[in-house]
Amino acid sequence: MKVAAIILAAGSGSRFAGKTHKLLTPIGGVPIVVRAVTAALDAGFRDVIVVSGAVPLASTMEGSGVAQRIVLVDNPRWKEGLAGSLRAGLEVAAERGHDHAVIGLGDMPAVTAEDWAAVARETSTPIAVARWSQGRRSPPVRIHSSLWPQLPVSGDAGVRALWETEPTLATDIPRPGTGHDVDTEEDLAAV
Repeated sequence: MKVAAIILAAGSGSRFAGKTHKLLTPIGGVPIVVRAVTAALDAGFRDVIVVSGAVPLASTMEGSGVAQRIVLVDNPRWKEGLAGSLRAGLEVAAERGHDHAVIGLGDMPAVTAEDWAAVARETSTPIAVARWSQGRRSPPVRIHSSLWPQLPVSGDAGVRALWETEPTLATDIPRPGTGHDVDTEEDLAAV
């Protein structure tokens, strides 16, 4: 199975009122987005594709020493929603010959390498999604390339749109964490 990791990190972070963009906010001295990228890298993916947009990430990746280990893709149409960023990442995954992509978010710093790896493993369904300890489904989520054309082309919908309309497409992968993302400064306390 050829599996790429795709980290969506293109949004504006408009609900975050911190001194900097939420993705660049450090936790323990490490920017949130770098924590997400490092976890995917540590999971052993051949390609880790990071989709940026609202905030340039090249210098942050360089400064963190991960720039040479990732494929950084700029989505100039990031304002159109998550679907466009997902498509931008999937295009690169397809060009690089991947059969599957595991999609994660740049604002989920508590997702571990083990979480990424668990979702990446093959299942009998074309979608595998983390089901966190509190019962919530959220990224990372693996999707087979046969379903990529069925994903939304605009708006803020992603793989969830497929598993909600056709539940038999997805396998839940139980994970011990909470799967929370950082949208507000208050969310930082939960990480």
